[in-house]
Amino acid sequence: MDLACPDCGRTYPGDGPWRCQCGHPLEFADRPVPDDKPPAAIDRDKGLWAFSEFLPVERRVTLGEGWTPLVEGDEWGVQFKLESVFPTGSFKDRGAATTVSRALELGVDWVVEDSSGNAGLAVATYAARAGIDAEIFVPAEAKPGKLRAIERTGATLRRIEGTRQDVTDACIEAIESGADEGSEAKTREPVEAYYASHAWDPAFLAGTATVAFEIAAQRGWSAPDAFVTPLGHGTLFLGAYRGFRALLEAGWIDSMPRLLGAQAAGVAPIVEAIGGDPDPASERNDAADGIQIAEPARNDQIIEAVEATDGDAVAVPTAATEREHDRLARAGFHVEPTCATATAALERFRERGVIEDGDDIVTALTGSGLKTS
Repeated sequence: MDLACPDCGRTYPGDGPWRCQCGHPLEFADRPVPDDKPPAAIDRDKGLWAFSEFLPVERRVTLGEGWTPLVEGDEWGVQFKLESVFPTGSFKDRGAATTVSRALELGVDWVVEDSSGNAGLAVATYAARAGIDAEIFVPAEAKPGKLRAIERTGATLRRIEGTRQDVTDACIEAIESGADEGSEAKTREPVEAYYASHAWDPAFLAGTATVAFEIAAQRGWSAPDAFVTPLGHGTLFLGAYRGFRALLEAGWIDSMPRLLGAQAAGVAPIVEAIGGDPDPASERNDAADGIQIAEPARNDQIIEAVEATDGDAVAVPTAATEREHDRLARAGFHVEPTCATATAALERFRERGVIEDGDDIVTALTGSGLKTS
């Protein structure tokens, strides 16, 4: 499928560059929307590919991802979408399945990604499943459990000193230089790397859009009043926006939920951009390491999604994240600390009147706590 830039209008073939000449992320030129009504029954054994009529990528690799549980979070007055129970323990498997499937369609045999851990593990795992090489750039101080899991897939791990942005910069430099550092100790001939980026590749967002399809289906084809999720690069936030929008355009749901994002205090560019308080506690929330993204690749699109859905975003300090992390564990939800920013944000949204008593809310618990030590 051809690619197009939503910012400047340039178009490219499907095997074109990973970003536009103007620097903006690319999108698929066409967005499939079915013209029929929801099926009477869905084959859940197909996983997220049960919604293939909405997906611009064919299934070429799978680990049975999709259909994560939607359970009551009574103590919080919400429903929890348990994205932490995916094969690699995070929602990033949605995008990894579609992105690596696209890479296979293009004949790629080496993928590269930069990540704080979850996306890197997802891409490395699906690459291993597909039988292709992977090279993952990560912060040197990333959670050891995540790094060990990535290495066990056979992927090449690149530890980068500095900030999360330094990791992305190092990865992009390697991609653009054409260097084949990832082929060390490999027996094959050097090949051009495919940037399987959760922030840049449109196939990744096509995968994360399936969270909206599942939520609507699990609720009898009705959308919640609001969807709350941690917000860094915005891959789940934007995926949900695109998924619910596609369902609305297809006539499968009657309304759009408000999109509400929880950012880490001290690293909250979306909160700042929409005029909120980006640092309520005058500190950097290092507990929420999974969303410490100072320069989201799709910053303009995240802001557009907030505005289009009458949504909001708030910054969550360390103390609130740690308190909610413990509270979730005591309620039976063993998740990583970044997840707790979403439940901590619920209180702030209610204080601000963004969420009112009686509102129907779905909150994503995005990653497992089993790999954070």
